[in-house]
Amino acid sequence: GKRLDSKCPGVGKCGQSEYHFEYTACDSMGSRWRVAVPHTPGLCTSLPDPVKGTECSFSCNAGEFLDMKDQSCKPCAEGRYSLGTGIRFDEWDELPHGFASLSANLEVDDSITESTENCTLSKWVPRGDYIASNTDECTATLMYAVNLKQSGTVNFEYYYPDSSIIFEFFVQNDQCQPNADDSRWMKTTEKGWEFHSVELNRGNNVLYWRTTAFSVWSKVSKPVLVRNIAITGVAYTSECFPCKPGTYASKQGSSFCKLCPVNSYSNKGETSCHPCDPDKYSEKGSSTCKVRPACTDKDYFYTHTACDANGETQLMYKWAVPKICGEDLEGSVKLPASGVKTQCPPCNPGFFKTNNSTCEPCPYGSYSNGSDCTRCPAGTEPAVGFEYKWWNTLPSNMETTVLSGINFEYKVLTGWEVAGDYIYTAVGASDNDFMILTLVVPGFRPPQSVMADTENKEVARITFVFETVCSVNCELYFMVGMNSRTNTPVETWKGPKGKQSYTYIIKENATVSFTWAFQRTTLHKTGRKYTNDVAKIYSINVTNVIGGVAAYCRPCALEASDVGSSCTSCPAGHYIDRDSGTCHLCPPNTVLKTHQPYGAEACVACRSGTKSNKIHSLCYNDCTFTRNSPTRTFNYNFSALSGTVSLAGAPSFTSKGLKYFHHFTLSLCGNQGKKMAVCTDNVTDLRIPEGEAGFSKSITAYVCQVVIIPSEVTGYKAGVSSQPVRVSTDMTLEGIDSPAELFRPETSGIPDVIFFFKSNDVTQSCSSGRSTTIRLRCNPMKAAPGTLRLPSMCSDGTCDGCNFHFLWESAAACPLCSASDYHTFVSSCVAGIQKTTYMWREPKLCSGGISLPEQRVTICKTIDFWLKVGISAGTCTAILLTVLTCYFWKKNQKLEYKYSKLVMNATLKDCDLPAADSCAIMEGEDVEDDLIFTSKKTLFGKIKSFTSKRTPDGFDSVPLKTSSGGPDMDL
Repeated sequence: GKRLDSKCPGVGKCGQSEYHFEYTACDSMGSRWRVAVPHTPGLCTSLPDPVKGTECSFSCNAGEFLDMKDQSCKPCAEGRYSLGTGIRFDEWDELPHGFASLSANLEVDDSITESTENCTLSKWVPRGDYIASNTDECTATLMYAVNLKQSGTVNFEYYYPDSSIIFEFFVQNDQCQPNADDSRWMKTTEKGWEFHSVELNRGNNVLYWRTTAFSVWSKVSKPVLVRNIAITGVAYTSECFPCKPGTYASKQGSSFCKLCPVNSYSNKGETSCHPCDPDKYSEKGSSTCKVRPACTDKDYFYTHTACDANGETQLMYKWAVPKICGEDLEGSVKLPASGVKTQCPPCNPGFFKTNNSTCEPCPYGSYSNGSDCTRCPAGTEPAVGFEYKWWNTLPSNMETTVLSGINFEYKVLTGWEVAGDYIYTAVGASDNDFMILTLVVPGFRPPQSVMADTENKEVARITFVFETVCSVNCELYFMVGMNSRTNTPVETWKGPKGKQSYTYIIKENATVSFTWAFQRTTLHKTGRKYTNDVAKIYSINVTNVIGGVAAYCRPCALEASDVGSSCTSCPAGHYIDRDSGTCHLCPPNTVLKTHQPYGAEACVACRSGTKSNKIHSLCYNDCTFTRNSPTRTFNYNFSALSGTVSLAGAPSFTSKGLKYFHHFTLSLCGNQGKKMAVCTDNVTDLRIPEGEAGFSKSITAYVCQVVIIPSEVTGYKAGVSSQPVRVSTDMTLEGIDSPAELFRPETSGIPDVIFFFKSNDVTQSCSSGRSTTIRLRCNPMKAAPGTLRLPSMCSDGTCDGCNFHFLWESAAACPLCSASDYHTFVSSCVAGIQKTTYMWREPKLCSGGISLPEQRVTICKTIDFWLKVGISAGTCTAILLTVLTCYFWKKNQKLEYKYSKLVMNATLKDCDLPAADSCAIMEGEDVEDDLIFTSKKTLFGKIKSFTSKRTPDGFDSVPLKTSSGGPDMDL
């Protein structure tokens, strides 16, 4: 068409400053056009015609930019830089253009309405040189979308010190699908800032940095910090970026800007740094200079010089580095003069003093108290380790540094200074700096008996005595790192703490680093205001160290050889006889004190209800128990409960409404005392490769607790475990109470059996360690394994955080069945058969044991048979008694008659006896009355012959006495 420029009144020809060039979208052939676009459409006309553009894959190198006028790469000018095909974000005074910060809480309970409002402010916060994450349990997401013309990368630096925050970085593509890279779960940083890089595909990419803190234990998490985000693959950069304040680029074609040195500054886009005035100072990478304050007593510290050849040391005062105060200003204090020389303290135990007053370790096989080395006597061996209690110089296996509390970079400064009988924190550049002291131990050589104990393996222990003097919210951290892996905080002390001792038990033989970090204040402020707040360590003692020295020698078992006798290790479970040096097995059901295995008294008897394992290293319950009562003996077998069981408490909610669970795992008994309950810490363990499980943050115990964060929060479809608490390791009854009122009372009449567990891991809140009681209750309605309950008034399983209580109801918790637990029923005799039946008493309060006897059948006589026998015998007896009664009655009548006749005749005086033919027979009596007695004997006659005395003629003989007193006569 025709050009209409001249017909448009008020519209002029576009000048070069009124338009810019852009490329069109790439076509299918990979080509594009360069077109001119006015800054403000409609204000001018006569734009340059489109021209053929560079290939879509064209890009400039780092330090160059694409000049769109002639479509060629040119170097950046001084004071500016370029990534070539990328962009960098290194200024975080505000959220850069293109970034979005979102917050959410995916696990808010519907009833907690204010939770969503609480999370609206939980976002990533720009803080100058970096951007910081949230520190609460809301989910904060930092997001950036970019379209890449070619494959590229995103890299950034991050500082991630606190594992109680879940930190993930991932990329979504055009289809909004995240990359499947396992590296999305970030690992905690070990030493300050770490570098992370991820490859990006061509096209749209959305970058996500997501954090969710978790503060169930009332602990404020340390935020994740991110800085220097760089993205490459943007195809071309049409301009170079100016260097940010505090940096400079002195040459053309720079791909990055250098930091200004100390006591200098720069503005934006500078080619060099400007020195500060003499009365001002600045730190590295500063954009301004600050006025030097007058020196005070908070700007210097004291230390001791190393011993000289005369064995003397001197108290010295030094200015704190960096020195920011002015000595010449009004009111400034002067550095105190050095003190007089004093005698050096002795060497530490196991060392001896050389001729030039330095301390050297004693050779193996000898010991010392810090003066001279002495050979160990025969039958003893050196107890190697390290014991530091004199601090003239820092030991060779210790180092000290400072971690900035502002930019979290390590400084080449001394964090701890020696002071004779203690070591203390020096003055840092700022009060929120971390003063760090590290002790590295190459490994341990524990006794053989300790290595054989797989459950209570105490490889070594470290004990230190410390003190903190604080006026504000200072913190002292003690951290342990295994095999150069991340330091894990073991204990934290907040505020002032009096002189006290702390012991940590090492349970794995590895190269171990022990780190102490002291921060005077957590406030994000610079300056020295609380330098009088210090941490002091008086002594550090580590046992069983490889290459250690000995402060004493201990008895050992002797082994005969050609050259005499030498020390050897006793087998597991054997004690050493002090006199003979021989090994003796501990008696049954005793455990050996492995670190003092001398004499029979080293074998300690197991507690009630427990027995020792094969190597006498621990007492355990073999799932059997016996209880005596006045009426019977109860025997228990809990084998059905020997496996591990898990229990999740009721859901709890944090102040922001995040739901979480307390999850417990228990192993009650059996398994030769092996700890079977395992709790795993942190989401990163879900991604640990095969073969590296040993580095997992998991613990093994009899009872352990873990906090489960629901999977929706983490975006990973598995429960995430964090912050395990080791609840139990040893069984004991001492000082542990299981209050009956925590659970509803038992009603069956069978008393509860209580298992007691105790942990020796002492924390500030649990000065006596943690303990657990598991109350086993007989409940026939609950089939094995039964149900576990937590106290209703303490839904987290504990009311004080130290003593945990469980109720385990199960049929397997009932005593073994015995004869006292069933009834015996005997049936009547039916058809000559009688049955004996056995039935359990109701309710049945026993389990296992003896089985119910089978029904017993016996042969018996019925009642009809015995009734007939009884009637027959009774009838015969009655007849016999009747006949006898009649007979004796008749006989009695005859005797009475004869006797009365004789008496009458005997009373007649002067009268002869009557004639024999009529003796005792009255007139008219029948003589035939007695014929029955003279005739043939009948049955009654035979009976009579047994009951009467008979004369030869068959008549009864009756003795009579005559009236004249003559001799007796038989009639």
